[in-house]
Amino acid sequence: MPYAPAHRPYYDADSHIMELPDFLKAYADPALRDEIPEVSYSASIVTDEEVAVIVGQGNRHSPEHVAAQVALGDELIARSKEIQALGAFDAADRSVAMDLLGFRRQLVFATHSVAMPFSPSSKLEPRLRYGAARAHNRHMAEFCRADRRLMGVAVIPLDEPELALAELEFALSQGLKAAWVPHRPCGERSPGHVDLDPFWARLAETGTPFLLHVGGAPLQLAKAWMNNGRPPTKDWLGGGENLRTKDIALLHEGPEQFLTMMVLDGVLERHPTLRGAAVELGAGWVPELLRRLDWVVKHWSRNDENLQKLRRTPGQQITEQLAFTPFVFEEVGAFIDQSNPDLYLFSSDYPHIEGGRNPIGRFEAALGDRSEGVRDKFYAGNFLRIFADAA
Repeated sequence: MPYAPAHRPYYDADSHIMELPDFLKAYADPALRDEIPEVSYSASIVTDEEVAVIVGQGNRHSPEHVAAQVALGDELIARSKEIQALGAFDAADRSVAMDLLGFRRQLVFATHSVAMPFSPSSKLEPRLRYGAARAHNRHMAEFCRADRRLMGVAVIPLDEPELALAELEFALSQGLKAAWVPHRPCGERSPGHVDLDPFWARLAETGTPFLLHVGGAPLQLAKAWMNNGRPPTKDWLGGGENLRTKDIALLHEGPEQFLTMMVLDGVLERHPTLRGAAVELGAGWVPELLRRLDWVVKHWSRNDENLQKLRRTPGQQITEQLAFTPFVFEEVGAFIDQSNPDLYLFSSDYPHIEGGRNPIGRFEAALGDRSEGVRDKFYAGNFLRIFADAA
């Protein structure tokens, strides 16, 4: 039987492709192909040897490996991880994995291939940044096309508003279901800049959510913050390239800044049908965000004419239009008590190890004695509010 219990639907707001080296290059425009690098696993727990074996087998797992993964049954999520996971990079295998996981729908994000499209605007010319985004979006659309349960997420840098809008149109034409945008200034602009308003308007018009996700901005703090005169701290995986103690403590700052600008610049107010979510960025910061923005608008609107145009409080806008995925180790029940049950989404992070071996069990423990109605919203209802056509 599937991992997810059958008594309610489960909608998974976070899963990933584990890209093979040619993920971008094979789908890039021919004129750019030589300038698009292979996807690198150098900052990953996946070894070059693992990748080389898979590539040597024709970019697939061996039949014996696939059979062993399928035999895991409802233990798949606990024991099938990273590039060795069932469906990590093969679309047909991913459909089998979905049968075993039992999720009604699942968002699918990239893992390593966003470094080029999301690189800072000062480091990469637009034709390469948007060329890499186009390659990603072609490949993601193909991966998800045959299985309606898989909801592919496009990557769209916002540094060049006209190119961003053009890439959004391409993503929509390919059937991708959301737009992952980097949570940093958009080419020296706020995300609420008037030049980007057509982009947000098009998302709202088509019912396509925007998503923020870990990896949409640098994972690590500036080196100066880490310089305390002591030996460097290892990351949580035992290396030095991923999230370290100080990084995870302040991971919320980027998405919090981005969404604050979306509220204070009036984007959510102007586009009340626009929806969005912050994924794999934690949720403990959300209750305070609502409180802070409500009092900022209450007091600063006396002098800020832009704030005087708001007809809904920030708390109302965020509750109606946004949602957030807690980590499995966070106390989502307490966050609900401190804010409201309409804000939070279930996610598995399959096949990444960060999602844990039993995410439903972990979230159930955190939800404690809260009602079935609260659980229904967390596992399904809030997802369907953001992705209205996912039912």
